[in-house]
Amino acid sequence: MYVPRTRQFWAVSLSHFALDVIMSSIPVLLTFVSLYVLPLSAVQFGLIVGLMQLMGAVTQPMFGWLTDRVGGRWTGSIGLGWTAGMLLMALLAAESGQLLLMAFVIVITALGSGAFHPVGMKYAAESHPPREASNMAWFFLSGQMGLAFGPALVGLLLENAVPVGNAFGAALGSGLAGLLQERGTALPAVWISLLSLPGLFLILMYLPGHRAHRAAVAAGKEQTRGNKARAPLSVGVLLIFLVMVSLRSLGSPGVVSFIPFLFQQKGWTPAEYGLIASSFWVGSGLAGVFFGGLADRYDRRLVIAISMLLSAPTFFLLPLTDGVPAFVLAILAGTLSGASHGLIVVLAQGFLPASKALASGAALGLVFGTGALGSAFIGWLAGIIGLGPSFQLVAGAIVISGLMTMLLPAQARPAEAAAEVLPARSSQGEVKA
Repeated sequence: MYVPRTRQFWAVSLSHFALDVIMSSIPVLLTFVSLYVLPLSAVQFGLIVGLMQLMGAVTQPMFGWLTDRVGGRWTGSIGLGWTAGMLLMALLAAESGQLLLMAFVIVITALGSGAFHPVGMKYAAESHPPREASNMAWFFLSGQMGLAFGPALVGLLLENAVPVGNAFGAALGSGLAGLLQERGTALPAVWISLLSLPGLFLILMYLPGHRAHRAAVAAGKEQTRGNKARAPLSVGVLLIFLVMVSLRSLGSPGVVSFIPFLFQQKGWTPAEYGLIASSFWVGSGLAGVFFGGLADRYDRRLVIAISMLLSAPTFFLLPLTDGVPAFVLAILAGTLSGASHGLIVVLAQGFLPASKALASGAALGLVFGTGALGSAFIGWLAGIIGLGPSFQLVAGAIVISGLMTMLLPAQARPAEAAAEVLPARSSQGEVKA
């Protein structure tokens, strides 16, 4: 099995892991804050998370444009450092009781994510051009592992920060149960920001600065001169793609941010609802490489559609379960819904083969942007009909999205990809598949 080995690749991939640990910890952190520090409704929770995700999505094209001109060393390192620093500021705002300030800082934390992702995708793909697709799959895997690790880690850090005053009050009897009040503290979560330090070092060491970047751009223009092929992309196909991705994003990442909130309402501890959120992302991360291999062999649309249709029942049943079955469903939901994440980017690249960087950024921005709007919508909807029924309505949207995938035009595999699918032994004796 191919595993990337270049320093440039691992600089951006390890940084991707650290950044997504921080970003994925925020919904768990907000869940804890809403219960023990600053009260938050489902509507407020959804609005904060949604605006944060939207900020990261809409700024990616701008930072991608900047990276194309100045290189990724400073854009990537500042983006990662900004994310870690803003987490600390958000924790301080929560501790001081400043709800609006905390919400504002959390939202602008996503500027760091918007800055880093174009850098990461660019240099992961370019670290070994003959293996661009494989490099991208591993790059996304590192991020998904960060998404899986973050909620569990912050849940464990906050486990001992839960106040015990209410428990003592309850022991005194119903007449005195409300007399003892104690606030929790979210400050232990600050330790996860330290995970950014190795990534910062690697980016500064191994990503090109402005001068080296300009030299690489000049060399690349000579190699790609005259390659201006256009893909047959009609308005109808574009609209189908936009609606399909938007409905799919209601599930992941839209409703996923509410998994900690859902199980906190069932009485789970921070460690428990952090762990179930992590279990979703573990399934999602491992699925990408496997389903990517299937998409190399079969119709990409069919692989996406089947994975989405199979994921819908897991989202529908998740609010109805508790205990071990809930963990099983969360893993299945992550595995089946996460399978389409990287494949959506591949579909977009197929529509614009001469502008793959633009297609990748636009597709990822669309996923995150519609997921952000979806989080805000789900928070509003949960305030009206409840969080459980909101999960079940999202399951219906995922079914529609999966069916719409088959309305997109089929894409022929490139000759190189087709050759990779055929088992062939390399000069080193490795079997390629």
